[in-house]
Parts: sequence; structure tokens; C-alpha cells
Amino acid sequence: MALSVDSALYRWQRLGAESPSHALSESTPLQFPLGDKPKLNLNKWRIVFPSNGRQWNNWKQASMFYSANRIQTTKYTWFTFLPQFLFEQFHRLGNLYFFFLVVLNWFPQVEVFHREITMLPLIVVLLASMIKDAIEDYRKYQFDKTINLSKTRVYDKEEHAYVEKCWKDVRVGDFVQLQCNETIPADILLLYSSDQNGVCHLETANLDGETNLKQRQVVMGFSSQNTLFEPEFFQNTIICEMPNNDLNKFKGYMEQPNHERIGFNIESLLLRGCTIRNTEAAVGIVIYAGHETKAMLNNSGPRYKRSKVERRMNMDIFLCVGLLFVMCLVGAVGHGIWTGNFSEHPPYDVPDENGSFLSPVLAGFYMFLTMIILLQVLIPISLYVSIELVKLGQVFLVHNDIDLYDEEADLPIQCRALNITEDLGQIQYIFSDKTGTLTENKMVFRRCTVDGIEFSHQENARRLETHKELDLDDEDFAKLQHFTLPPMNIERPAAYKQRTMRPLRRCQSARAHFQGHTRNRSLGRCDSNQSQVAFSSTIEKDVTPDSRLLRRVREAALQTENLSPFIHMKTSTSLTDFFLALAICNTVLVSTTTEPRQRVTVPPPIKPSGITLEKIHQIFQRLKLASLSQSFSSSQSSSDLGASFSARNTEEHLAALDCCTNDNDCSASSRGDELQGKGSTDIGSASLDEVFKSVTNRSLPTDFCYEAESPDEAALVYAAQAYSFTLVSRTPEQVTVRLPQGTLLTFDILYTLGFDSVRKRMSVVVRHPLTKEIVVYTKGADSVIMDLLEDSAKADLSAERRMKRIKEKTQKHLDYYARDGLRTLCIAKKVLNEDDFQKWANFRREAEAAIDNREELLMETAQHLETKLTLLGATGIEDRLQDGVPDTIAALREAGIQIWVLTGDKQETAVNIAYSCKLLNQRDTVFTINTENKETCESLLNLTLEEVRKNYKVEKPQRKFFGLIPTSFSASEAPSPEFGLVIDGRTLNIIFQGGLEEKFLALTKHCRSVLCCRSTPLQKSMVVKLVRRQLKVMTLSIGDGANDVSMIQAADVGIGISGQEGMQAVMASDFAISRFKHLKKLLLVHGHWCYARLAKMVIYFFYKNVSYVNLLFWYQFFCGFSGSTMIDYWQMIFFNLFFTSVPPLVFGVLDKDVSAETLLGLPELYKNGQNSEIYNLSTFIITMLDAFYQSLICFFVPYLTYKDSDIDVFSFGNPINTISLLTILLHQALEMNTWTLFHLVTMMGSVVFYFVFSLIYNAACVICNPPTSPYWIMEKQLSDPTFYLLCLVTPVIALLPRFVIFALRGTFGASLILKAQQLDKLPKGQQDLEIQKLRSRKQTTSGASPVSNDDLEQNISHLCVSPFLHPAAAAVSHGDAESQGLSASEVNPFRKQTPEDGYYFFNRWAEEESTATDSSAGPFSGHYPLVPSRVTTHGQDGGKLTEGNAHSFNHGSHRRSVSAVTL
Repeated sequence: MALSVDSALYRWQRLGAESPSHALSESTPLQFPLGDKPKLNLNKWRIVFPSNGRQWNNWKQASMFYSANRIQTTKYTWFTFLPQFLFEQFHRLGNLYFFFLVVLNWFPQVEVFHREITMLPLIVVLLASMIKDAIEDYRKYQFDKTINLSKTRVYDKEEHAYVEKCWKDVRVGDFVQLQCNETIPADILLLYSSDQNGVCHLETANLDGETNLKQRQVVMGFSSQNTLFEPEFFQNTIICEMPNNDLNKFKGYMEQPNHERIGFNIESLLLRGCTIRNTEAAVGIVIYAGHETKAMLNNSGPRYKRSKVERRMNMDIFLCVGLLFVMCLVGAVGHGIWTGNFSEHPPYDVPDENGSFLSPVLAGFYMFLTMIILLQVLIPISLYVSIELVKLGQVFLVHNDIDLYDEEADLPIQCRALNITEDLGQIQYIFSDKTGTLTENKMVFRRCTVDGIEFSHQENARRLETHKELDLDDEDFAKLQHFTLPPMNIERPAAYKQRTMRPLRRCQSARAHFQGHTRNRSLGRCDSNQSQVAFSSTIEKDVTPDSRLLRRVREAALQTENLSPFIHMKTSTSLTDFFLALAICNTVLVSTTTEPRQRVTVPPPIKPSGITLEKIHQIFQRLKLASLSQSFSSSQSSSDLGASFSARNTEEHLAALDCCTNDNDCSASSRGDELQGKGSTDIGSASLDEVFKSVTNRSLPTDFCYEAESPDEAALVYAAQAYSFTLVSRTPEQVTVRLPQGTLLTFDILYTLGFDSVRKRMSVVVRHPLTKEIVVYTKGADSVIMDLLEDSAKADLSAERRMKRIKEKTQKHLDYYARDGLRTLCIAKKVLNEDDFQKWANFRREAEAAIDNREELLMETAQHLETKLTLLGATGIEDRLQDGVPDTIAALREAGIQIWVLTGDKQETAVNIAYSCKLLNQRDTVFTINTENKETCESLLNLTLEEVRKNYKVEKPQRKFFGLIPTSFSASEAPSPEFGLVIDGRTLNIIFQGGLEEKFLALTKHCRSVLCCRSTPLQKSMVVKLVRRQLKVMTLSIGDGANDVSMIQAADVGIGISGQEGMQAVMASDFAISRFKHLKKLLLVHGHWCYARLAKMVIYFFYKNVSYVNLLFWYQFFCGFSGSTMIDYWQMIFFNLFFTSVPPLVFGVLDKDVSAETLLGLPELYKNGQNSEIYNLSTFIITMLDAFYQSLICFFVPYLTYKDSDIDVFSFGNPINTISLLTILLHQALEMNTWTLFHLVTMMGSVVFYFVFSLIYNAACVICNPPTSPYWIMEKQLSDPTFYLLCLVTPVIALLPRFVIFALRGTFGASLILKAQQLDKLPKGQQDLEIQKLRSRKQTTSGASPVSNDDLEQNISHLCVSPFLHPAAAAVSHGDAESQGLSASEVNPFRKQTPEDGYYFFNRWAEEESTATDSSAGPFSGHYPLVPSRVTTHGQDGGKLTEGNAHSFNHGSHRRSVSAVTL
């Protein structure tokens, strides 16, 4: 398409009028003929002209439409501050109501107060809000100013050179030159990089918190420039998508003068706020500037939500308005009746100028309006501003809690939403992500399987256990590791030994300033351990190799060197390919430990290692030949596992069992010894270790840092490095790996297909340097990789048998890994011929150059390549549970909170983690529903719901009956088990699409925990919205990654964890914490306090205002409903604004009804807030009645005292005002649980201020309020003993009922809160004892005591019948199994009695035939123990497992003997 029309204006009009672009075919050429132009829609595409003078008019016209680079995050400007502020404030109904009263008071017919006095409350409230907003906005203004005045280098067409300009002066189309370590001022398309490969490296910490480097590539066609980029000669026009907030997507193309198009994507876009690293200079053209940049479009700032208390408060304000209306109506009607009773007009009723009088009806109407002004204080105007101030104080206290500070990450809690603190105390449902939220997101390589043979890595497991127990510093741990595993250190290559003994020391990085919170490292102990390289902690890096696998790798290396026939070529090929895939199938950047931010692009020179490249070439050719020509006997794939390792070692024994599943698969047990023997003679009379020492001593001198985009990638690269397949360097075109022999192999990277959540895999296409083959290495989720494997039926018989066997065994290992809580990845490869590759490459290039449907085309090309794969093996990576997660979950559940886990992870992994973190208990019945059919799903939900309800009906009475009798339950007498539900993403789709939400929710209401596995981000948010809207409950979502953002935003309270996955979750959240365990104190302590304080404060405000206003109302009955008052106007206005305003604020910020220790010790106290016990309709009504009662006492006691006396109006009103003040403050004192100096000073200060002000005002005000005057009133009364008597007696009578109720409630029906308050008064030791007693009593009455994993002494079989099971199986229902008292071993028909019964292995869980004596056999699937259980099963021996073996494999495995039938 030509963009060279003479008139720029004409072009813009023409382009804007054209229809939207049509979808391009898959065969879109890179070059369009002139007549076949695609049409552009300017609402969808942006056109960028370069500002180098060549298209000056076009650029000038276009720049008018695009945002400048100046940013403004302030809400106001100097000119808009007042009007915009007032406009926002009068959106509040309360402020609007008071403004209406101010206007009303200006009409003489209804005037009550002086006009200025009526305005005062509104002005004070608005002024307080205005000052707060102005201070906040000024801080933002200063920050914006600093950013806008930052300098960068921009190309100037006049001077033909780069000149320094402020960021705010940069425009779309400008050429910007960036230096190393410079922050990027706008979104820039990369056109030149000083890097020889056209690569620029970014650190995106300011944007998403990730410290690992990202690669950006110069636009295709510009990377081959050898000279400096000259903007003057740039003639292309850029067409790209409109500004949007998607940080991961960007597409467009560049049109050259000859109409040729060059496509580009997010890989060529430098985002504003990121920092250039490892690149001396980079040049690009500005695409988006200022508020149109992706960073600014993502920066929504703090979120404003309305809390539950505030919503309740708004309802009660309407009730107060109703009450006001009734009181005004009474006043109006009373006034009408009063005036109607006079036979002639009284002397104070003045006629108008015509001599006519107001009719009683009109007089009543005017009195109605007058009463509204008089009783206006009934609506608490100061409540809104008071709540804002209290919440600021609460946020300050939460933010400064040292227990919520993470010393390791140097991060305190961030409170991003300032107005929902009290919602933390009312949460009923928590929705949590798993990875990085419950777990650390520190991926540690644990196990692997290659060619169907499992390697347990027991030494590594022991290392992790030691690390976990001792939690030592890097150096201490390295020493410990060195001394505790001497055999491994002898066998380990020298380079590995060096690395283990001398841990990396890493430099400190400049942390990001994020959301106004400085993340600088403290100078504490943790500083030295912190890495600026992500995912490179000691526990992640130092992988201890498995001795068997290490020996195989070395044997393969030595035998290939000597071309020895003793090891089969196929096995060594699989091993080599497996570790090569781990090393290169990723996007990991390599840097050195000395300069962690400097990439290694050229491998350092090494000394010749004795193995020449020619020899290696011969080896690979031979391997290739062997894999193609030789038919394979399965007997040769296995090796001796029993000779070198004792059968006492459980894992090795299991591996032996696994290998020898039938007689044909077992090889001679002496093969390993024979091999070793021959090795010592054939290989130049040198032992294996000596040969390797000689090789590795000549190896690379440098240690490497790996900068990965995800922790999984880093873990796999470190695992490959442990076996001497070391990733040495990476550029966009090449990747270099050092082999165990010490030789470097440099692969040409032809394509990299990145990981995405749809394909769930990533691939790298490389050309092998020796065989010249084009190889595709793929790694991904087993659920997808297993379906993409080559069909074994097409191969010959022996190869088919072998492929089938490897696939089956690998699948068993994967299932085992998942049940052990490990994250699984499958590794596969594919060899392409040149023709197929060229066809695919052409298809890929067309897809990359497409404008429309680009993502779909790219996805299609990737899927086309990733088929007919050959399985190499699989890995199991452990994502360790965070500290304190089980305790936190147990406490939250005790607090009555339902916890759901929504994860994209495998079902087995999620279930295992759920058991590990006490989300599920051994006693629980776990229902697993997986289906893709609506009818099936509906019937399963009905069946399960019926089963659950039946259980609840039958068991609940028994639990109440036996509630107080501590019984030792046997399996058959056990209390009703709790229920758990496990459901997958496909089933969730059916539920949402098939209208089964109500049944699903009905079932989940009865479930202790719900696990939604394999769920997408959209499904997560849909689940949260469903529960929140349908069940009308308070929800909290917590997550740490970009995939949790929608879930976090859908909940009432969103919490982001600032972990390893960047800051997207934090940016979307209301609160940000660094560890899941902080949730315990945040909710149970701060949540409870914030709710209790604010709820009491709000209800106190209503009480205070109603109590005070009623004094004026009662007076109307004695003044002919004339709207006059017995209290001075200024005293009335100041009463709410100053005399009684500060104590509630101090109360709202500092009051603690129960101490933090007791709240943590008794989580049940949290239910107080969940049930809204402090502030609800009933407490509101009771408080209003109490306010009416107190106002009656405060009015009528003085009235009766002064009745028939000759005192004036103000002398009557002053004692009432004083008594009311004392009563209201003493009422506050009764409510206070904490007394500090602040409380005392504010309470006493309020009384003193009142008297001082009254004395000064009454002395000075001689003619302030004609015809009446408050002159010398207070002075006279202070000399009257009656006044003092009234001030003592009246508050006591007014507060007596409340005090009596408090006393009776504490004596007879003490609630848990009151008991907790009593506990707080006890000494520490006695307090702990009483808390234990209370907890044990609670657990006894609830029917079941909590049982820890290790203490469970019985097996309970939980069965649920599926309609798809074998009829015989369906006959056994849950009830039957329990009533017969069958143990798990008896109900489970697959548990086979074997001599080594102590070693149950995962491959027995669902495939062996039943040989048990029980008649009810059927194909159940169940969760079985992955290691020998510590329990002794009924009727047969438990596992004969030694304590040492149990210890070596206890992490991550859930010891339970529970079968939960999958539906």
C-alpha cells in the first residue's frame, strides 16, 4: 500500500473513511502488489511518521493526534483544584444534603441559625478533605516533575545530531538514543543496537518487579548493519496497533518506500520505565508517548472500593433521614395544631405587609423546613471525614507492623486501597493460587526419568532436608554439604566440586522504587545472601547429581570417546539428548559470576581436552547410524540396580522393581561390574574418576550465572550443569554447551517457539553442529506432550515395544511425581529433514508478517511443528511449601473461613500440596469430579450432593450427642468426616456453560476445601464472582502472578504476593504482602481490630448525634413547636465539630478489644467480624433506642429540677448541654477497651476545652445573639451546687441500663470475646493454659479433634460411587465400607500382599488385579501412600521401613491411607 499521497490531510481523511481491514490469508506474501492494498481503519491502527525531516508535514499533522510524553498523575491542576474538588465532594449525598440546608437557611421564613453559622460545619468538613487531597496531590506533582524533567538524547533534524532533551519534550516519531543503564523514556521500536547480534537487554524491575534480564531484538532487516544507524536516511512508515495496556502483546509492520512490509512484535518494543543493560547504545523510534505508553496504561494507582461497613452505614443514614422526616413531621403537625388552637393571633405572630397571616397549613410546612435545619445534626456530616482519618491511621499501623515485614526481601506490607481495611475482618471465603502463594516458587530439581528409567536423586533429597532443617548461610551450608557427602564429592567432576565448596558471591542490585515505596536493601545480614540474579539461590543452584545417573553419563561419555561396544548407542543418545534439551530448550541468559550483568556471548578459550572435534563428529555420526539401523532389544536398555546399591534403600529397590517388571526386561546383574571392569582395562588403564578429573581440570575456568524468565527454566539448566552439560553462552543465533568430555558444541538456533498457556510447551529448533541435522527440542506439560508423541504402531515391532514401554513407564513416573507434589515436565525431540523445515519456515515467516489473525497463524505454525515427537524423559521439580503455610491455613479454617485453591497445576500435584498444607485432612472424604459431558456432570453433582446431605443428616445428631465425651474413635465409629472437592478446568467450563452453578455451590457449601485444578485465569475470576454474587459473602483472593490478576480484582479484597513472578499481582491488589503466613496476622489481628474499631465508631457517631438532636426535639414540646432552641448556636455547632470529635478518632485508630496474642491463640474470635456482630440492623436499632432513652434522661432530669423556677432559656439549656457532653464522653469511655495516654488526654481535653471555650465565649459574648444573650451563663452556673449535682447524677442514670446490661452479659451469657478479654487480664502462663483449655473444649464439642499427619492412628476409607464404575464396585457405598469397619487395605482391592509389602510403589495404584480376600472388588482409583505409611493397618503388617529410610524420603509425601474415588 502506498502512503505517498501529496496531501497529508487528504490521506488521513481517506484512511479514516476506509473500511476495517480484511483478514489476510495464510499465504500472505511479504510484499504486496500495488493494486492489492489492505485497507486501514484508523480506529484500530496507528501510523507513525519519522521526524527526520523527510516526511515533516506528515509527522507534524500526525503528532497533533498523539499524546505528548509529559505525564501527569495528579488528580488536579492549579486551575481545576477548587471546582473539581467541590464537584467530587458534592457527589456525596451527605455533603449535598448539608449544602441544601445552608441554602434553605438563607430564606427568612425558615431561618433558624445565623446564615454564617449554618455554613460552618460544611466548610470545616470540606476544608479537612481539601487539605488532605492537596497534600496527596502535591506529592504526586513533585514526583511527576522529576520524571518529566529527566534527560534523554533525541535526534534533531536541524543539527543532524542527537541533542539532550527533557522527557516531556519527546514526541511520537522522534528518534531516541539510549545508553547502557539508562531508563527508557517512552515506548520505543528498536532499530539499532550496538550488540553485534542486534540484541538489546532490558531489566523490567520498574515495570513488573522482575530482576532477570529480557532480550529485545532489532526489527528484522536492521540487525545486519555494521555502521551506526543514521536517522536522516530512515524513510519507512510504521503502522502498528492502537495504544493498549497489554504488556505481552504488540504487533505492526514497517512499510518501505518500495511498498515492502517488514513485520515486528513485542520482541522489538522497548517499554517505558525499563532499564537498558549490557548494551552500549541503542536507537529506536518513539511509537507511544506519555499516557499512551503501556506502563502508564497499566498504572491505575490505588483502588477505591466501598467496604461492607460503609455500605451498611449508607443504609442507616437513610434510616436516619426517615427518622428526621418523622420528627420534622411531628414538629410541623404540632406547630399547626398549636397555632390553630389560638382564638386570636398571638402577639409574636407578625402579619405580612398586606396585613394577612399565614394559614396553619403553610405555617406547618414552613415549620417542617425549619425543623430540618434545626435537627440537621441527626445526619452525621463529620462521619465521612472521620472515617477517612481513622482509616489512614489504621493503614499506618498495619504498614508499620514489624511482624508483617519480610526481612529477607526487605519488604513491609503495602496498603494500596486505603478505604477497605475493615473488610479484612469480615472475610468468609479465601481463594488462593498455589504456585508462589502457598509454595515458595523456588524450583528445586528433585528427580528425573530418562528412557523409562527413574533416577531418584536421593543425595539431593538429603541435601534439601539438611538445608531445610538447618537453614544455614551459603558458605556454612556448602561446608556442611562437602563434609556430609564425601562419596559424592569424590565422584563429582572437579568443576562441580569447586562450585559446591565456593558458593557464588553476587553483587547487590539497585532495587526498584515501586508505588512510592522504596525497596532499597537494608544493610543487614541478609544483604550478602541476596542475589540480583533471579532464581539463583543456593538451594536452587546446587543440585547434587544422582550417583547412578552420573555414572551412566560418564560411561556414555567415555565409551563414545573410545567408540566402545559395551554401552548401547541408543541409551547414550537418549541421555545426551535429554541433557542437551535441558540445557538449550529455554531462553536463559548466561552471565559470569564476576560480572553478573555482562552476558557471555563468546565462549572462553579452553585447552584441548584430548577429544578432538573430528572424533566427536565420528561419534555423533555413529550414534545417528545406530539409532536408525539397529533393531533394539529391551534387555539392553536396563542395567544393574541391585549390585551396587543395597536393597535396604527403598528408592533404589523400587527402581529395581520398576526395571524388572517382567523376566525379559531383566538383564544380568553383573553387567555394571563387568562394564566397570572392562572400562578399567580398555580405557587406557585409567579409572573412571581419574579420566574425568583429567578432563574437567582442563575445562572452562569460569562459573556462570543463569538469568531465567521462570524458576522452572533455571532449575533445569542447573540440573544439566550438575551432570556437566553446561550452558556456556547464548545469542539469538547460537547457543553453546560444554559436554562432559570438556568439548564445546555450538548449535545454530533457527527458531524459538516460546511458552504460552494455550500450547503449554516451548520448543527450540536448532541445527546440530556435527550431524548437521535440524532438531526440535520440546519441553512442556505431560498432559499435552504425551498426546503429541509419534505413533509407535508405525515403527517396527521391537521399536514399537520399546517406545510403548518407555511411554508407559514414564507416565507411571509422572503420576508418581505428581502425587509426591512435584511439578512435572516432559522432554521430547524431533528430527526434521531440510525440505520439511524449509516448508515450515516459509509458513512461519508468512505468519510473522501477517497483519490480521497473526496470533492464530503463529499458533497454528507452532502446533504444526510440534507433532510426532520422540519422548526422551521427564523431570520432577519441587516447589517447596512456604514457611508457616499449614499453620496459617489451620488457623484461618478455625476462624470459620472457607479456603479454595484455584490453580493451573496438575490435579495430583495440587491434591498433594493440599494435604501437605493441611487444606485436606486424612479424615476427609475427597470427591474428584472430572468430566466433559453436561449430563454426566449434572448426575455426578446430584449424586455427590445427595451423599453429602445424607451424611450430614445421619451424623450430625451423633456428633452433638457425643460432643462432650472424649472418645477414642475406631475407623467405623469415627465422627462424620469433612468433605473435600477436587474439580478440573474442563468440568468448570461445563458447570458455567450448562447452568449448573447452583448445584455446584450447594455442594461446595458442605465442603471443607475446594480445589480447582487446571483452571485458566478467566475461570479463576468467574469462580470468585460466582461465589461472591450468589452466596452474598465477603471474598478475598490472593495470588502472586499475572495469571491471578483477574481473580484478585474480582474479589472484595485482593491481596498480591510480591514474589518471584513479578509485580503484576501487586499492582492489581488492595494489599501486598511478601509471604502467605502474613495473612494470618493481617486477617485475624488487624482485620478483627479494624472492623471492631470502625464498626463501634460508626455506631457511636449515630448514637452521639441522635442523642444530642433529641434534646432539641423534646424542647419543641415546651416552646409551641416554634423551632427555637435552649442552647446557644455556637455551642451547638462546636459540640459535634470540636467537643466530641477527637475521642472517637483516637478510639477508631488505637482501641484493642482483645490482644494480638489472644486473637492468634483463639482464631474463633474472628467470627465476630464475619457475622457482623458489632454493627448490624439489630445493634443499630438498640443503639438508637438507647440514644432516645439517654436524651430523655438528659433533658427531663434538669427540666424537673428547674421546673417552676425563674431561670432563663440559656440557663436551662446550658446544664442540659453540659450533661449531654459528659454522658456522651462517658458512654465512649464504657466502650473503650484500651486506655492509653492518648485516650486519657483526648477525653479530659474535650471536657476542659468545652468549659474553657464556654467561659471565654459567655464572658465575651454580650450582644452576639439578640434578643437573647449567653452572657455570663457558665460563670453563674459554676457557682451553683445544683449544676454540679445534675452533672454527677444525670449521666449515671442515663448510662445505668447500658452498664447493667454489660455486667449481666459478662456474668451470665459471656461471649467468646468477653472470655478473651478476661483472659487478657491473666498472667502470661495462666493465659496460655486457659487458651489451650478453651481450644480443646471447642474441638471436643465440634466432634473431632484435629489430627496431625504423623499422629493419625487409623485409616478411614472414604468412598464415593461413580456411575461409570464396574457394577461390583458400585455396590460398595461409603456407608457399607464404614459399617463393615473395613480398613483401607481391605476396601482397596488393588493392594497386593507381597513379601516387600512395606514398599508400596506408585505403579500398583490402579493396574494390578485384585488378590485381596474382600469380595467387593472394582476398579477404584485412589490416593495411596507414596512411601510406607507409619500406620499399622487392620489385619496385616505395616511397612517394615527403617527410620533412616523414612527420613530420607519424608519431604513432600503425604502419609495417608485414604482412598478417594474419582468421579
